[in-house]
Amino acid sequence: MSTKKIFGLLFLSLLMMNCKAIGQTKVDSIKVKTTTLITPPYLIPGDSIVILAPAGILKNRQETIKKAKELAESWGLKVRLGKHIFNKSGHFAGSDIERAADFQEALDNPNIKAIWSGRGGYGSVRLLDNLDYTKFLENPKWVIGYSDITAFHSHFHNLGIETMHAMMGTSVDDKPEEIIETLASFKKAIFGELLKYNIASSKYNRTGKVEGQIVGGNLALLASMLGSKSETNTKGKIIFIEEIGEYKYSIDRMLQSLKRAGYFENCAGVIIGDISKIKTNSTKWGSTIEELVLDVIKEYNFPVLFDFPAGHEADNRALILGRNVKLTVSSSSKQSKVVFRE
Repeated sequence: MSTKKIFGLLFLSLLMMNCKAIGQTKVDSIKVKTTTLITPPYLIPGDSIVILAPAGILKNRQETIKKAKELAESWGLKVRLGKHIFNKSGHFAGSDIERAADFQEALDNPNIKAIWSGRGGYGSVRLLDNLDYTKFLENPKWVIGYSDITAFHSHFHNLGIETMHAMMGTSVDDKPEEIIETLASFKKAIFGELLKYNIASSKYNRTGKVEGQIVGGNLALLASMLGSKSETNTKGKIIFIEEIGEYKYSIDRMLQSLKRAGYFENCAGVIIGDISKIKTNSTKWGSTIEELVLDVIKEYNFPVLFDFPAGHEADNRALILGRNVKLTVSSSSKQSKVVFRE
């Protein structure tokens, strides 16, 4: 056999071995998405957290963030603020570089036990690919927020780490009597107390009992993650969805996009949170938001819970995304239940 043929066969063998390794890596990454996630250490008095702004600007919100800081301190926590938290760069709380620097510092610092978002808005997705998660994976910590923070929830879920869908710093400006449950559930969540909710059942509920990891968040963000490495694998999982300030046709379009991407094919169930401040279109949609959702998923048999108090309303109950929950959806005559596993 000629030297040329020998080198040719050697190259082909190495290529096949490399392809096999790549294929194995892909399988392993899918496996990670469907197994038990790592729970960051719950907080204890004396722990340090950071409040930062990874997305929209915190314009004239210094007093609000001060109140949020004082709230956490009243629970025995030490609170730092991100260096660039009150910066401004157009729409954003500082440039992408500045916001990423604050987030990276928080990820890398082993003494920071939680990253609490001051607000959402838009901009988190611009940071995802510019962060190094090496030290974070060695010392996981809680990432807390909702709305635009869904970008982090989705991405961190694929890294194998639980996150917390809960109130943000600016939530302290809501009326005290309206955030009693918000505060109580948030405190329980960060200090490791069992979360369980009894919810008044909607007449639109689709009844049933299922168990699985809860994933999801803001609908627009979930749709924007499709096709990226931050897209959530929903097989066997319970999908939570909330939204604000959209037209019904836009909500339908985003749900249809999730459906076409296979989001609902093998999921265990769906929880619909607050869908708030729906815009009025010149042409009426012709159905309620509940009927819209049920029409999108009419060919599937999983249970659906409506009116879960989480999202952009003042009553925003904490959820541990990536955690196994037991979901019992009842008809309007009984309460439905969402119980998080320890």
